[in-house]
Amino acid sequence: MKRMNSVVEPAFVGNSPAFNATMKIISRIARCEAITLIQGETGTGKELAARAIHYLSPRSDHPFIPVNCAAIPDSLFESEIFGHVKGAFTDAKENQIGLVEHAEGGTLFLDEIECLSAKGQATLLRFLQDQIYRPIGGKDQVANLRVVVATNRDLLAMTRSGEFRLDLYYRLALLRVTIPALRERAGDPEFLANHFIKLGCKRFGLNQKFLHPDAIEWLNTYDWPGNVRELENFIYNKILLSEEDSIVAGELTTYKNDKPASDNTQEALFNLTFDSAKKQLLNNFAQQYLSKLLARTNGNISAAARLAGKERRTFTRLLEKNGIEK
Repeated sequence: MKRMNSVVEPAFVGNSPAFNATMKIISRIARCEAITLIQGETGTGKELAARAIHYLSPRSDHPFIPVNCAAIPDSLFESEIFGHVKGAFTDAKENQIGLVEHAEGGTLFLDEIECLSAKGQATLLRFLQDQIYRPIGGKDQVANLRVVVATNRDLLAMTRSGEFRLDLYYRLALLRVTIPALRERAGDPEFLANHFIKLGCKRFGLNQKFLHPDAIEWLNTYDWPGNVRELENFIYNKILLSEEDSIVAGELTTYKNDKPASDNTQEALFNLTFDSAKKQLLNNFAQQYLSKLLARTNGNISAAARLAGKERRTFTRLLEKNGIEK
């Protein structure tokens, strides 16, 4: 439990009934060895939940290895996961241990599992059936680890549209836990804000700050579309920029003004012709959509193209057309 506190607790905390109910499920899941699927919106803390499962489990003294599936090119997935031996292919100049072997005895966490290609899904399904794998160019090996996966999408809906294998879904969803959105965690925005203020002041060497009572209502009524990650970044921004010891309501409400004035932008469109307004909206959408995909995949064009449902070459042309640097 001490290790759980030191590794997980700094961000995966809460005091709401929804959060406490989730933690009870996580505690029960941690005692099992079954594959676990963690679901939840972006920023809710899915990786932290996976760490909680690991550090509350009998495997806590062994490695926790996180993997972002969206960041691994499809052509390298098998090599990254299982490793390869020297000479297995042109660029294999030495033996490479795969992530499965790095996680031996512990937990392999596969985040953004929905980004796996059809080939990647087939590779993972084959491994999960008996945890036998073969490094490229090597011999069969048996893994001893637990697998936890996470997604911010509805995998069952993806199976109906043909984007995700149904047999893999049922293999992954033996145990499931959904991390509630922050807007569903009554009282936790205030609780977490105070938590992050304390951590942030210690981290940045600042005098201890606190929330002014007038600020609490705003914190608990804002819908936090970016969830806990958005709240954490927001609080750190405010404690670094605030010259006072208290963070007041006025400083909090300016957060809304930090975002684009969408109403004014929409009004300005009516000064244009229909065709010009439509063209501007489409251009803005394309730039924002493509930029966010690249940010989400850490600049990995192949992964971003898969998310967009485009061929890599077509996706590259879209980037060039919209003036986005690769």
